[in-house]
Amino acid sequence: MLAPVGQVAGTRTPQGVRAAIRTPDAAAPPCKYAVRMRRSEWMSSSWHHGDGSLDDAPPRFGMPPAVRLWLPVVVSFLVQVPVAVFLTVRAADGGVSNLPEWHGPGPEWVAATAELPVLLLGLALALIGPLALIAARRFPGPVVAIVAAAASADFLFAPPAGPPYVAFAFATILGIVRGASAWVFSAVAAAWLLCVVGPSVVGSAAAPFPIAALTVGLLLSLGIGAGIRGRREGIRAARQAFERRREDATQQERVRIARELHDVLAHSLSQISVQAGVGLHLIERQPEKAAEALANIKQTSRVALDEVRGVLGMLRDGDSPLLPQPQLSMVHELADTATRAGLAVTLDDSIETPPPAAVQMALYRLVQESVTNAVRHAEASALSIRLAEENGDYIVEITDDGRGATDAEGRGILGMRERAELLGGTLTAGPRDGVRGFRVRGSIPVRGAR
Repeated sequence: MLAPVGQVAGTRTPQGVRAAIRTPDAAAPPCKYAVRMRRSEWMSSSWHHGDGSLDDAPPRFGMPPAVRLWLPVVVSFLVQVPVAVFLTVRAADGGVSNLPEWHGPGPEWVAATAELPVLLLGLALALIGPLALIAARRFPGPVVAIVAAAASADFLFAPPAGPPYVAFAFATILGIVRGASAWVFSAVAAAWLLCVVGPSVVGSAAAPFPIAALTVGLLLSLGIGAGIRGRREGIRAARQAFERRREDATQQERVRIARELHDVLAHSLSQISVQAGVGLHLIERQPEKAAEALANIKQTSRVALDEVRGVLGMLRDGDSPLLPQPQLSMVHELADTATRAGLAVTLDDSIETPPPAAVQMALYRLVQESVTNAVRHAEASALSIRLAEENGDYIVEITDDGRGATDAEGRGILGMRERAELLGGTLTAGPRDGVRGFRVRGSIPVRGAR
């Protein structure tokens, strides 16, 4: 299995390459919301979506879904309905004159009409808000419009002794959080205008305190809704960014593993293929040469099998033994391999001070892949390998006299380019100018490699 979070695992690759492979969790740093995610999720998840978005994820810390759904309904019901029932019962016993004196003056037409029906209207309005909130989860826009109309009617016609219409506050917050902002602002503006202008229409002066309380309550509701929605969007964005980093890290690990397996298998299999062809060609005329080719196949296949087992063992168990990284001194082994495949190889190594281990591994891989391509694809007869340090850069240049390559880059060249760029370097690969053959040149800066 992959290494635990934050732990580097080693793989056995050709000549013991030590490859650092991390889990996606280790590669993706925590987002800035991670510390506060548990504390804030209960706020955002209380306004629950059903569209598969962030809010469908069960909260790590918060109230049960049933409580989140029914809490606004129950609170608004308990605040509004009992007082409305009390006023209705008192009015049924003795009419409007039996209402408590603290109810204050109401519209003049209330005293001139049947008292009990008017109070029953207030009771009905008190019930409309909590009942409408039941559907606010699915229909936030229409619900806020209905509750705004009921709140306006309650403000204008119900006895002033009634409680505040808290269902309007819940509907406003829910509408903002659920994205029905156009509905909310339209309903709030219309309700506020009705409550300010309406009293003069029904024959009652607008009291300053109720209007001020209504204004402050609506502004607070809008602010709370906007704050919760902003918090939810921030958490959603942080989660999405975290998932993108996780996916990117996973993809990078796949690319690294694919690159390592390509380096493990491509070189060995190409040598096996060439040696098998040589053995078949010489088996009758020069049996001793054919036997030598078969021995090379046996040795190469054994090494390749051990390397593949090492990579697979690392993927199953992060504690698999590590082998030393390849060094530039091992490039001569690649040259010997190409020589056994029938190429005339020239090796020029003028690097005196050994580069850092990462650079040595990258340079080795560039040479290995180029030798593999020359043996396997180019039909080359000669190969030149040059290692040098020029103008503050480590240079590796491999040329052959083969037929070159197509315009499309294969995975091998792509992997070589990635290795060079990871160390701040560059790689160019293409046909040689004016002559037959192919040329690969990699450059890795000395300063960027340290």
